[in-house]
Amino acid sequence: MSNYEHLLKPGKIGSMAIRNRIVSAPMGTNLAEADGHCGERIQAYYEARAKGGAGLITMGVGAIAYPAGTAEPYQVGLSSDDFLPGLKQLTERVHKHGAKVAIQLQHAGKTAVRDLAEGRELWVPSVPPPTPMGMMAALSKQELATFVRPKGGNVKIRVMDKKDIEQMITWFSDAADRAKRAGFDGVEIHAAHSYIIAGFLSPYYNKRTDEYGGSFENRTRLLREIIASVRQRVGREYPVWLRLDACEMRTPDGISLDDCLHVAKIAERLGIDAVSISAYATTTSGDAFTEAPLVHKPAGFLDWATEVAKQLVIPVIAVGRLEPEVANRAIEKGQCDFVAMGRKLLADPELPNKLIANEPQNIRPCIYCYTCVSQIFINQRVKCAVNPEMGHEAHYPLKLPERQKHVVVIGGGPGGMEAASQLARRGHKVTLLEQEKRLGGTLFFASMVYPENNKLLDFLYQQIDHPLITVKLNTKASQSLIDELKPDDVVVATGALRGKPSIKGAEQKHVWSGDELRKVMTSGDSHIGKQKFNLFQRTMLKSGQLSGITGSVEATRKLSHLWMPLADDVCIIGGGLVGLELAEFLAQRGRKVTVLESEETLGKELSIVRRWRVLHEVEKLGVTLHNSVSIQEIDTNKVHFSFNGSEERQSVNAGSVILASGAETDNTMASHINGAYPVHQIGDCHSLDYIEGALSSAWKVTATI
Repeated sequence: MSNYEHLLKPGKIGSMAIRNRIVSAPMGTNLAEADGHCGERIQAYYEARAKGGAGLITMGVGAIAYPAGTAEPYQVGLSSDDFLPGLKQLTERVHKHGAKVAIQLQHAGKTAVRDLAEGRELWVPSVPPPTPMGMMAALSKQELATFVRPKGGNVKIRVMDKKDIEQMITWFSDAADRAKRAGFDGVEIHAAHSYIIAGFLSPYYNKRTDEYGGSFENRTRLLREIIASVRQRVGREYPVWLRLDACEMRTPDGISLDDCLHVAKIAERLGIDAVSISAYATTTSGDAFTEAPLVHKPAGFLDWATEVAKQLVIPVIAVGRLEPEVANRAIEKGQCDFVAMGRKLLADPELPNKLIANEPQNIRPCIYCYTCVSQIFINQRVKCAVNPEMGHEAHYPLKLPERQKHVVVIGGGPGGMEAASQLARRGHKVTLLEQEKRLGGTLFFASMVYPENNKLLDFLYQQIDHPLITVKLNTKASQSLIDELKPDDVVVATGALRGKPSIKGAEQKHVWSGDELRKVMTSGDSHIGKQKFNLFQRTMLKSGQLSGITGSVEATRKLSHLWMPLADDVCIIGGGLVGLELAEFLAQRGRKVTVLESEETLGKELSIVRRWRVLHEVEKLGVTLHNSVSIQEIDTNKVHFSFNGSEERQSVNAGSVILASGAETDNTMASHINGAYPVHQIGDCHSLDYIEGALSSAWKVTATI
């Protein structure tokens, strides 16, 4: 019996019976064709989530007025019967696996980016208030170049008149009818996230003085008329529900929880079958986006869903970073009736099936790196850092090989571990060689700095516990050892080379390379300890080794709050992914941190949304950030630098200096293996793409062996 009985029990939304309470959340994926049709790529994506066991698949952001009103360049169209063939193929593929499928009806209103790009008017309830865009300062020139510019240079605004409102209502009802004819089991009306309906509901965005603005009754009029029109077209028995904002955060006089409760009760009286409770934050700064709608806080919206559930008889769908255990308890306690999962089902579409089998340890975890949604900001297809198959389901079919091979994998970091597990899944024998005394490579330290990474590390450990995989720790790869193992193929995953940059003073005792700090913190490297530490520090380090603390990510993380081999003032040279995450980690432990970055953009390797969040957190912690600098010299207690284009010398106090730049690919191992075996390179030894690149290259290579 599964430990998730409440999450996995059948449920109903209106007349629709659903096999479990797991909903694949409506997300914009940018996976449709350029003309809005459903091609193989998006069909395979949704089929994978249905095959994975979700009860209800909700296709995100179906554009009711396509191409008008679209928020993404590769959004699904619902505005014409021309779209029906692809939509029908999609619903048939989902139904084949026993899941139900719905589509979300959406008009993006003021955020209709495609209208902006193609010179059409943005339809709005009233002229939107100006919004500061400080978030743009964190983007690189290359990223800014991908952002949509208004055609002709000017944004065209259309404040909707009565005929426009009638047209909007017709678009929604026509789209609902078309969805029903395409085989969708229901529709979700998107009335949240500042899109067109939410714009009318919000006192902040709706400043109209006619019967569609002002009072609560007037602001809800458009929604009420849309519901009535949709119901008239599809009938009472066809499932229709709403997505609502519990509130508009960071929005003066925005939608409140009280508003949400009243709208939900009105919708219930009008025959709506369920409500899905989300939230929105007016995006004046990048970190707002991770408050809502893409919440970073675990179970961040659950309390609001609970308040709505208390007021309604119809089902409530909760969303917002709900772990399966939390979701199961929430349903058991009546806090909600269904749970929508978005990012979790990007990372592992088989999550429901693995819960049914009571194997939660085999679920590939989301690490909340925001790679997925960051793609939308640069108008690219959604991808997942931990699941290279996402959006490419047709490219990675799991086929058993014609003959079993023996593959030697060199390097036990994330790329090597992923390669080993994928090869074993395909039926090959694997010998994994790791020169250190533990697996994980740089991911072990990254897990200590950013705890979400630890879930991925634990998952990778779990996956290489496989009868076809032999792991050899404390084993340095050599040509003679490889010859002795007699492999058919060799996969090299030895990681990047991280030498010390040529900065005057970098050889001093208080200057650490990233590798030195990582090794000391995670393995208590005695050689480095002798070079860097006094007797007391070496004793502390030895104590950590003997007690096993430095062998545990969680224990080392806790110990680091009490003792670390670093001074009170720390200067980090390098403001990329490693430097910024390390700055946040050290500032949380009471260090006064300064980050110096030579390039114009800080954290360029981080996905846009993750970068926004990290920059917000480090600034809140008091970290000093300087970009566009040249390092002049490191002396005994200071780092001297100048800003690019200036000869004026600046200084910052630094009892400890960490060099977090200068990583480069390293093909040394691959180039020294003789030509007797096919050699494949993956991860940072081949291309500096960090966790995402390590896993992605592992999948690409192992699919060819």
